[in-house]
Amino acid sequence: MKKLVTMFMLAALAAVSTKALAAAPADTLAEIKKKKVLVAGVKDSLPPFGYIDEKTRTIVGYDIDFVNAIAARLGARVELKPVTSASRMPQLQEGNIDIIAATMTKNPERAKQIDFSHTYFFTGQKFITKKGTVKSLKDLEGKKIGTAKGSTSEQNVKKAIPSATVLSFDDYPQAFLALQQGKVQAVTTDEAILAGILSKAPNKEQFEIPSLQISDEPYGLGMRKGDKNFVDFVNKTILEMEKSGEAKKIFEKWFGPGTPFHLQRTFKITADK
Repeated sequence: MKKLVTMFMLAALAAVSTKALAAAPADTLAEIKKKKVLVAGVKDSLPPFGYIDEKTRTIVGYDIDFVNAIAARLGARVELKPVTSASRMPQLQEGNIDIIAATMTKNPERAKQIDFSHTYFFTGQKFITKKGTVKSLKDLEGKKIGTAKGSTSEQNVKKAIPSATVLSFDDYPQAFLALQQGKVQAVTTDEAILAGILSKAPNKEQFEIPSLQISDEPYGLGMRKGDKNFVDFVNKTILEMEKSGEAKKIFEKWFGPGTPFHLQRTFKITADK
């Protein structure tokens, strides 16, 4: 009996050790150069960051342009995998994707689990509401507010309006549908995302984004913890893109005067860590 127990314990320890080795950070940069493929986790229903183009049936957007620029410098092709706010970190940690480019806010809690690039987009958390219904945060006290599961928006709104009932959906378009159906009184996330959702709405004149901001939201590209070579390469690349003007061109392409969003670029990509 003792022998069987010992054998079982040794087998269990071996399994744990194998799992730990599998979870250890590999040299993703070397792997991408070898395979000539960069696998990126992106949003596919969130214009203009990542969404399916109706004509080409491919995923396009601001995040995708950054991934393409990084891959081009590696001589690799891009493989895009749709992710949700809740699934993106597990997908990265399990090795299913190499990088997260999916409107991901950098915060200390997430930084304990994965590594981030320098900030490549900056926005703030706001709300979509029916026109004329919300003038201040007090108007949302005790109300139902929709957002996405696993997002910082979910955490921020609970802190900002403790009396509100926060309903979490798989993605922001579903939350906006709930607003249209009267199931929630507001949808909250980053202003740039809200502007994208509103631009696609057939009845957009019925809604607005009031000038109420509850947080700053710096976006980073996510990579596995300790994957230093890849993180350094990505940071070097996006700093070069800022210096050359490529990063600004991408912003203007998706958010500038010729788009439905008309957002101003109030940030520059800098070595912020």
